[in-house]
Amino acid sequence: MQALYNALYQPGIPLKAMGIIVGAWLILTHVFALVKPGIVKPFLKKFPRNDNLGVGMVIIAFVWAFMVWTCMDLGEFFKIERHVQYVLVLGCIGVIIYVKEFIAVRSLGFLMILAAAPILTSAFLKEPSSRLLIVAFAYVIAVKGMFWVGLPYLMRNQIDWVLAEDKRYRTGAIAGAAFGALVLVCAILWW
Repeated sequence: MQALYNALYQPGIPLKAMGIIVGAWLILTHVFALVKPGIVKPFLKKFPRNDNLGVGMVIIAFVWAFMVWTCMDLGEFFKIERHVQYVLVLGCIGVIIYVKEFIAVRSLGFLMILAAAPILTSAFLKEPSSRLLIVAFAYVIAVKGMFWVGLPYLMRNQIDWVLAEDKRYRTGAIAGAAFGALVLVCAILWW
């Protein structure tokens, strides 16, 4: 667990590798959405109420949070490390049992918040300023994740809005792929 924590946070994934990962992920997912709307649109429509996927993602999110809490330097708070670990385990079980409403959206929000930190770590105090592309991306996913955890119906409404018109869906897919291509090009050429 410590090795994974060190790979993500201490010193973290190099900026070039993170740029390639983020750029390739954005390109692949958005091009797939553009090419296969018959698969993606029904999946997006059903995602907010997909309890099975939500439970799996909640477990991943809580394991990730457990790893971060266990491996980070707690300083003065080392005395409560074990107590917080118990709270995290009980919290995971409690969320799975009692938070049935939009669990997939909430768990995706948790994961987005957790994913922002390694992205920001990879770009911290690095040159060139084009690295701010992934910094902005990290802040967008973190803020969006916070809203989805607290107000999960927003994701359902956003999905409904995008799927209401084919033009919106295509524009979103093209914009996501274009941003991913920009990040990938910057990562390969300058980072």
